[in-house]
Amino acid sequence: MLLDGHGRQATDLRVSLTDRCNLRCSYCMPPEGLDWLPKAEVLTDDEVVRLITIGVERLGITEVRLTGGEPLLRRGIVDIVARAAALTPRPEVSLTTNGIGLAKVAGALREAGLARVNVSLDTLDRDVFRKLAHRDRLSDVLDGMAAAASAGLTPVKVNAVLLRGVNEGDAVPLLRYCLEHEYELRFIEQMPLDAQHGWQRETMVTAEEIHARLETAFTLTPLPSADRGSAPAERFAVEGGGLSGRVGVIASVTRPFCGSCDRVRLTADGQIRNCLFAREESDLRAALRGGASDAEIAERWAAAVRGKKAGHGIDDPSFLQPDRPMSAIGG
Repeated sequence: MLLDGHGRQATDLRVSLTDRCNLRCSYCMPPEGLDWLPKAEVLTDDEVVRLITIGVERLGITEVRLTGGEPLLRRGIVDIVARAAALTPRPEVSLTTNGIGLAKVAGALREAGLARVNVSLDTLDRDVFRKLAHRDRLSDVLDGMAAAASAGLTPVKVNAVLLRGVNEGDAVPLLRYCLEHEYELRFIEQMPLDAQHGWQRETMVTAEEIHARLETAFTLTPLPSADRGSAPAERFAVEGGGLSGRVGVIASVTRPFCGSCDRVRLTADGQIRNCLFAREESDLRAALRGGASDAEIAERWAAAVRGKKAGHGIDDPSFLQPDRPMSAIGG
């Protein structure tokens, strides 16, 4: 098992398939994009599947989340999903995406064994979307969400980040839209993972502020904490305006949940990361390409997880933002 020194077991593997993205969201990267990984440094499809297999068959991984950058830019994604879903014991395979291109492949992904999707959507206003993402692709995202629901990739979960002075007024419209379409919305506090290193805590829209905005139009009732488990979101039952459902708030900064973390991350170039905010990585690509056996790779992986820190340390005066931005880590 992937046990760390604080008694936590990692069972949820986040696999970044690429650091590339077809949006330029301001809280992630600059408008001109980034220097992408050279192709030779990116794991091949076979290497990705081999590491997923080692995680599932040898190390107790039960959930595999495919991320990016934007994972739908990976040509072999449907085959990777199929091969991961065919493992024994079968892991739950899910996908985090910006939704662009999802309408074209949602059915194929479902047939391959994908269980569900998380789609990033920060606004329903076309002009605000264009300002945030530097691309005019809102309709493609909405079409992708609808296609995912039609294909049975449910519940469709929607991830939203609110930025002060940009889209914080979209909280209620986003929740109303998601309730109407039976999507499950989750607001995420903006985290210090932008490539520009421009994040400032005082400008972040906090979970408390998000909650207050939602309660101007809806009644929120906390769901039992026991239902949360290791999930990052605090969840609430929602009612208002003839609508009902659930909403989540991920307070990564103001109410961290490190003590119950069960996640481990594999970057597109084969590095193991124990935390989004880690500044240390362990290289599995070199072992893969150097002829190491599955057992040797599993031991190297387990050793890396044993050194996981107790928390992300954002509130510590010595905290330093990781060198890699979110797009190069995988969510």
